[in-house]
Amino acid sequence: MEKIYDFKALTAKNEVLDFAQFEGKVLLIVNTASKCGFTPQFEGLEALNQKYKDQGLVVIGFPCNQFLSQDPGTISEIEGFCKRNYGVTFQIMSKINVNGDDADPIFKYLKSRTRGFFGSRIKWNFTKFLISRDGETIKRFSPTTTPAKIEKYIQEML
Repeated sequence: MEKIYDFKALTAKNEVLDFAQFEGKVLLIVNTASKCGFTPQFEGLEALNQKYKDQGLVVIGFPCNQFLSQDPGTISEIEGFCKRNYGVTFQIMSKINVNGDDADPIFKYLKSRTRGFFGSRIKWNFTKFLISRDGETIKRFSPTTTPAKIEKYIQEML
């Protein structure tokens, strides 16, 4: 059976990131946008990253421009915005789609393993997926769920 560790994706620097390296870690995967009402969640995501990275948490942001074109810049502009405005040090990936035929394979997988309010479709930016160390348990959180509200689930998985 397929696991999150079977995937690869491109980073913002156009390098292949092999998710196999994250086996045994807790992953927090988020579709992000830099011009969204939820954009300030970058601050909370970075706070979780700083607090738990040494215990095995890996935060990964996937910029997505599918929702009202709220991430229109180049990947370089997006990455710079995240670092400059929110001090983001966690991994920012290349821009992807999360819904539709050309959705990124990682998001197709995550959606197939979880269901949101509108079925498997992702309804907006900052949908969060928390994946346990063994890759088996995947919890999905809505865009309105702040990073602080998922901290207790991160602690349980760590």
